Amino acid sequence: MFVELAVPATLAGEGRAAVQAARPALARRLLAATPPYLYLLPALACLVLWTYKPLVEAVQLSFYDWNLLPTSPMTYVGLDKYRQVFTQAGLRHAAVNTVIYIVCLLPFSVVLPTAVALVTRRLGGRSRDVYRALVFTPILVAPVAAAAVWRWLLDPTGLSNQALGWFGLAPHNWLREESTALPAILAITAWSMCGFAVLVVSAGLTGISADYGEAAAIDGATGWQILRWVTLPLLRSTLLFLVLMTVLLSGQWTFPLLDSLTQGGPAESSTNVYYLLWELGFRNFDSGLASAAGIVFFVVFGLIAAGLVALADRFSFHDN
Repeated sequence: MFVELAVPATLAGEGRAAVQAARPALARRLLAATPPYLYLLPALACLVLWTYKPLVEAVQLSFYDWNLLPTSPMTYVGLDKYRQVFTQAGLRHAAVNTVIYIVCLLPFSVVLPTAVALVTRRLGGRSRDVYRALVFTPILVAPVAAAAVWRWLLDPTGLSNQALGWFGLAPHNWLREESTALPAILAITAWSMCGFAVLVVSAGLTGISADYGEAAAIDGATGWQILRWVTLPLLRSTLLFLVLMTVLLSGQWTFPLLDSLTQGGPAESSTNVYYLLWELGFRNFDSGLASAAGIVFFVVFGLIAAGLVALADRFSFHDN
């Protein structure tokens, strides 16, 4: 049994009119939502042009053997370049050096800046700003200019060896011996980056309300207990950010010093993965191996960064 319902023509016309009226309203909403994305368009275009496009091209090059010459053909080699990444001793040695750089720089990017920021926080007035400015000054020096000064200081006839002579010690060629080249680069990098880390920690301390410490002091907490159970937990997001920056950027911070002072030597004792990638691509002209190694290291650092971000989301407390 079927029942036919007749819809009046007036109601059908009203429905069509409502649909037609909704379409311009939707168009107006979309048009109103467009301006913020137009402001983001230049930044997104630069991100695609300078980040994602080279990344896609690097993935493509990692499957080819090519010497970067436009007149030279690209030869498809499949996964051969990736096999070389895991078998070459030079790449493994550079990866180990990179880990050494990261581990040894963490005290100078997290522990020491935290101590300096806590000490200068207790200073009042203009003296606090003066101390922070003195600590921050090294990062304002261009890396190449800083490398030139440190080359003079660490020269066998430089000031450092003259100071050793005052104590009856023999001069040392700091940048040309395997045992001291890497520690010298570490010391210069730590000197340069410590001021930036102090500034970040100081900003994090500024965002912590003094009411928490005062409340804990009223309850009988000592200064150490306030630091251990109040200040440092509230500072965890800042400290995790510094750890993340050290892991991801330590190789880039050391690159100009390596290029200016040691060129990764002697005997590759001071090189890291960033400098080795540059050597593979632009000295040895092996773009395929450089791209494959870059992709492998990109994945490894990406996983580490994802883990640190997850830790930051889980353990950080934000004072709102």
